[in-house]
Amino acid sequence: MDSFKPDYKNVIKAAQNKKTNRIPLYEHAIDHTIMEKVLNKKFADLFLGDDKDKLEFFRHYCHFFKEMGYDTVSFECCVGPVMPGSGALGNHQPGIIKTKEDYDKYPWDKIHDYYFQAYESYFKALSEVMPKGMKAIGGVGNGVFECVQDIVGYTDLCYISVDDPILYQSLFKKIGDILKQIWHTFLTKFGDTFAVCRFGDDLGFRTSTLISDTDIKKHIIPQYKEIIENIHSFNKPFLLHSCGNIFNVMDELIKEAKIDAKHSNEDAIAPFTKWIDLYGDRIGIFGGIDTDILCRESEEEIERRVFEVMNYCKDKNGFAISSGNSIPDYVPVEGYLAMINAVKKFRLNNN
Repeated sequence: MDSFKPDYKNVIKAAQNKKTNRIPLYEHAIDHTIMEKVLNKKFADLFLGDDKDKLEFFRHYCHFFKEMGYDTVSFECCVGPVMPGSGALGNHQPGIIKTKEDYDKYPWDKIHDYYFQAYESYFKALSEVMPKGMKAIGGVGNGVFECVQDIVGYTDLCYISVDDPILYQSLFKKIGDILKQIWHTFLTKFGDTFAVCRFGDDLGFRTSTLISDTDIKKHIIPQYKEIIENIHSFNKPFLLHSCGNIFNVMDELIKEAKIDAKHSNEDAIAPFTKWIDLYGDRIGIFGGIDTDILCRESEEEIERRVFEVMNYCKDKNGFAISSGNSIPDYVPVEGYLAMINAVKKFRLNNN
């Protein structure tokens, strides 16, 4: 698609539940090794290099998104890894906070500075090489629930909810305050580079939410609300990436937290059309192609599924097509490219 001209405003409109000039492509994350295989270019190791290496990394990184037909570049830096003692969520380490005493001595006031010490150079490099017509989508990765789990652990968090309800509530409030502070600094410094703000916070699994919907409404959604209010004050729409069966809290996420858009779908939970039918008149709905389909199905079946989803959504507002979750390293390149090529073909046939 040599004539493709990216326009980040398509993604802004989709996130704002408005009609777009073309159905935009979106992806929550794409493993760097997939990008290398598609471009036939090694560049992932540059990510951990010096400032010059980072600039070169992001030149290739942004080029990939443009070549594939995206209007935005997906990029975020996660809070979890800079939190002292983290790792309970992703690395299955013991949580560092189990008691009120642990909470009181934890270095909460340093997390903001740790975040920018670790990541500011990456956001600067991305800003310097952003292609014409493109902006980024993402920002400060990890939401309230994931950050709490990362230093407490899911099982211990469940125990704390019963044994010490005040500590339980304090954990969510403290993390919410820190994320709001980080987001404010981030948007002040790098807001011009980002079209849509996003964090991932997996609230559910296949059959239900990971904690009770009552607790999510009481302890998590109020923190979302404050963070999103701050993001909106910078005139940015907000996209929530959350996996799992979270239908029981979607109304509150829309009405109370005021998310603008939602991503992540799994066919085993519900067909993508259910998300569109239930919420597509109120918020942007991103996704559509279950990642499992990209892994298991033929290129012909992937194309058929892409056409099916895009035909269903083409006359609706606030839609962007992507995998239902992300493109990890185990997704076959052929499966990913089958989705991309099908989107390009659909665009050509529906202009």
